[in-house]
Amino acid sequence: MASEDGILHEMRKRAPGKTLLSAPPTHACSCNECPFMRLNTLEKVYLALRDERPEVTLPEGLRLRALAPLERMLEWS
Repeated sequence: MASEDGILHEMRKRAPGKTLLSAPPTHACSCNECPFMRLNTLEKVYLALRDERPEVTLPEGLRLRALAPLERMLEWS
């Protein structure tokens, strides 16, 4: 799994047997140091998965362009 650095510490405490990787910085905006990503918590991720909300609706063209990198990310896991 790849994630933002700020949440990795808590994730490693809760799952010491797992291999967790920091998302690599590849552009001028380093996703592993994003202040918005730091707003995520394990509880918020759990609630979003459990309740399936908030729902994000995208135009179909944008959704399809975003799908490719998401699928590549999931192939790593």
